[in-house]
Amino acid sequence: MNPFEMVIAIVAIVTIGGIIRARMGVGRDNQGNEFSLHNDATAAENRQLREDIRVLKDRVAVLERVITDTNTSSNLDREIEKLRNADR
Repeated sequence: MNPFEMVIAIVAIVTIGGIIRARMGVGRDNQGNEFSLHNDATAAENRQLREDIRVLKDRVAVLERVITDTNTSSNLDREIEKLRNADR
């Protein structure tokens, strides 16, 4: 095996190892320490943040509808009370 083929083989092995490590969810920090990219705490936090974003998007949609709505002020009062009750 000539040196050129050896370099190609080493690069291929390192690349394949990196792909396998990424698929298994193992990362490395700046010091080279390995850590799991998928853990339960992160997943729970992601679920909570997604729920918070969904709630905020719903509230923004209601506020946009209230602002652009040309109906009477009683309808506006109902929508505002509905938003207040959603927080509780």
